[in-house]
Amino acid sequence: MYLNIIFVFVILVYGRCSWADHLVLDSVVNKLIECSTNSFSPESVRLVNGAGLCSGRVEVKSNQSWASVCEADFDRQDAEVVCRELGCGAPAALQGGLYGEGEGQTWDKEFQCKGKESLLLDCDTSDRKHNTCLPGNAVGLTCSEPDDVRLVGGGSRCAGGVEWYYQGEWRTVGADDWDVAAVVCRQLGCGSTVSALPGNTTRGVGVYCDGDESALRECRRRYYLLPGLTVICSDLLVQPDIFLTDPMGGVSRGHQGPEMFRGYNFTITCSTQPHYPGGSFLLTFTGSNRTQTQPAVNHSAAFLFPAADDSHQGNYICVYDNYVFSHNFSSESELLSLTITASPLPAFIIRHVVVLLILLTSIITSYLYYKVKTFTQTLQVI
Repeated sequence: MYLNIIFVFVILVYGRCSWADHLVLDSVVNKLIECSTNSFSPESVRLVNGAGLCSGRVEVKSNQSWASVCEADFDRQDAEVVCRELGCGAPAALQGGLYGEGEGQTWDKEFQCKGKESLLLDCDTSDRKHNTCLPGNAVGLTCSEPDDVRLVGGGSRCAGGVEWYYQGEWRTVGADDWDVAAVVCRQLGCGSTVSALPGNTTRGVGVYCDGDESALRECRRRYYLLPGLTVICSDLLVQPDIFLTDPMGGVSRGHQGPEMFRGYNFTITCSTQPHYPGGSFLLTFTGSNRTQTQPAVNHSAAFLFPAADDSHQGNYICVYDNYVFSHNFSSESELLSLTITASPLPAFIIRHVVVLLILLTSIITSYLYYKVKTFTQTLQVI
């Protein structure tokens, strides 16, 4: 290995090499790059048998092998250090036997972390108070999932320059491959990758991913800077809203959704958040092949229906389309299920008849009162 390093140094200094030298040089450089990278998750502590990097049985590396930790030798301050070291959020659960028993040895020291250390092995330790760790006491730890990756400057949480929260600050992530972008989109729940391009001249922490990781912290870090990466994910547009209104009071809330009386006009409105200008709304109706399209004005569009009838009963969906970052994007709303019911005209008539009767009764009462009063005054005069 040392001879290979000397060989690379000589070539770099003198700048002369044959085609065969290039083959050797490529092999050595690749090996050096591999050796100069490490995982975001440290090699001194890990969580196993959990759902991901941030949950599982606590194991510490000891003499090139992994040892589980006894619950009696590990407390919440120790857990805070482990969660921080793994790049996870705060401890959420700490319990012996939570993720099974380890098959190997048990760590023979008691951790005495103060909770502020960066690495578990930086904590003080002391001899264990108990000689053995009883079955079922291998400590399990669940850390909260961190919000440690974001995309900035793209107008949406699913587009922009990649930043990683590390050691108390947001740092630019430098990368030059599609795999890193795929992991970022997956971690943010933004669908698949649409575009991955060098973002700006700012150089950031180099990252290398295989592409199948669930989070960026599971990737390996390179010890040299790379240009920042701008990522655009497929779920760029937020889900639009859909709602029904009417000016005549003909809509009511039913068990399956809104109910509209026959003969009343109504409006279905589609709207979205003001992330990007322009775009259009497509209103689809599952009861038939009818569709309507309107441009998005102030990020919304209103579809007017002049008179409700049975043909309007069915399911409606708003689809928001927009051309952003040289790509077409679309997003669908939730389903709006509309039911058409009988017109409330009889009830309407009854209400008016009742009002008329009350009014007539009031008039008659007032008339009789006036007649009685007039008659009384006439008798007093006589």
